[in-house]
Amino acid sequence: MDEAEQARLTTHVLDTSLGRPAAGIAVTLSRIGAAGERSLVAKAVTNADGRCDAPLMAGPAFETGIYELVFAAGDYFDALGIALAEPKFLGDVVLRFGISERRHYHVPLLLSPFGYSTYRGS
Repeated sequence: MDEAEQARLTTHVLDTSLGRPAAGIAVTLSRIGAAGERSLVAKAVTNADGRCDAPLMAGPAFETGIYELVFAAGDYFDALGIALAEPKFLGDVVLRFGISERRHYHVPLLLSPFGYSTYRGS
């Protein structure tokens, strides 16, 4: 199977403050149109491994363009019972990125209550 046939978008969330996968985070994927409008592509919740059970976008639905992943980080920390000042430093973590070719894009999130990082993984 060539890379174009394997075209998909996946994500993975690791809670760096606890040193473990971040289970139970709501994830929303939207495509950003030319005028800045958002079109919902997928919704998921991370599993015990901090991953979504299926790719957020794959196969014929996979298209190049501008996208946003939104991670409900504040709700995740609330569910853990972590006491944070209101308003939280991080509520929703929004990652806007481009997909320029039909291949596997993996967009991980390393998360703590006061910071995050991401990169294009493999």
